Amino acid sequence: MGRAILSHFLILSNSAPQLSSSSISKLNGFASRSVRIRQNSKYSNGFRCYCDVSHSQQTSPEDSRTSVTVKKRIVSGVQPTGSVHLGNYLGAIKNWIALQNTYETLFFIVDLHAITLPYDTKELSKATRDTAAIYLACGIDASKASVFVQSHVHAHVELMWLLSSATPIGWLNRMIQFKEKSRKAGDENVGVALLTYPVLMASDILLYQSDFVPVGEDQKQHLELTRELAERVNYLYGGRKWKKLGGRGGAIFKVPEPLIPPAGARVMSLTDGLSKMSKSAPSDQSRINLLDPKDVIANKIKRCKTDSFPALEFDNPERPECNNLLSVYQLVSGKTKEDVAKECQGLNWGSFKPLLTDALIEHLHPIQVRYEEIHSDSAYLDSVLEEGARKASEIADATLKNVYQAMGFLRR
Repeated sequence: MGRAILSHFLILSNSAPQLSSSSISKLNGFASRSVRIRQNSKYSNGFRCYCDVSHSQQTSPEDSRTSVTVKKRIVSGVQPTGSVHLGNYLGAIKNWIALQNTYETLFFIVDLHAITLPYDTKELSKATRDTAAIYLACGIDASKASVFVQSHVHAHVELMWLLSSATPIGWLNRMIQFKEKSRKAGDENVGVALLTYPVLMASDILLYQSDFVPVGEDQKQHLELTRELAERVNYLYGGRKWKKLGGRGGAIFKVPEPLIPPAGARVMSLTDGLSKMSKSAPSDQSRINLLDPKDVIANKIKRCKTDSFPALEFDNPERPECNNLLSVYQLVSGKTKEDVAKECQGLNWGSFKPLLTDALIEHLHPIQVRYEEIHSDSAYLDSVLEEGARKASEIADATLKNVYQAMGFLRR
């Protein structure tokens, strides 16, 4: 995903702006400003699924008669590992749908990230197609957005290698996910890709020259590394150095800013209200998959972890499961938080769980029907992915050409 030079927000600040449907239009007014390279940032959180919202500089009223406003761009990706679940949908995909009418949007399946840990080679291709079909079934419109597969745009891997030469190994050694996963798997079972995949993620982001990245609280560390790396490459190879090599000069990459998605982006596990809903959780009981049939959804909600407190309430730190289930109900029912609190304050778990089950089934049913239609039409799905990769390559190749030039390569 790509960027512009920084806007008004401070990266990793708890006051980062909320990305909601009502606030989308406000993003257009943010002007960008340059930043100094920072080489000693510390990182604190983990990340896996990511997406970014691009905002090109808006013209001022004085310039409106002579300038053309460039449509903003959104680029985002999800791994094809495991089943796409409610957390993926409410935390990322649902937000993208609200943005595709306003922005130039590119959504991709990050299959290259799916091989950082042991995986089933027979399932990778199928899972990639299934994930693309779910994107479209959830409401991504191929006439408005480009949907493609990461490995079909070769610039992702090429840029990763170039960025790797500028990435200090100490930055990668501090990444929490690498530490945690390598500790669990053991050094002999961990490939180099697990250490270096944040550089590939930075490549995914910087290729498309966008401005903003909607991220969850657990995704900030990798975005901060991407920002630092963009600033570092701009410092090492951009500006006058690039111009002397025949380039345009200035910044090579735009530097991304964080946008925190709206409430509900962090959907928690059904078996532990303190853990995020995850594809990698050992128990399928911990998540609602988008393609789960009605009886499976009903069984998972019936058996999900609750507490022994009387009544139901939001935002009680001693009741993480209660807050999570009420939040899910709010999101899939389309009701406000206030309406849900009022509706559920006199209910117990026995009367609330059927409400939640029915709301989930009703919300997911149209997605499941549309998924079956798309999945059964392989020619249509192939054409969508091919066209999406073509459009993405046009943007990515232009960025890659600039990087090669700025780094001094002899080009054909």
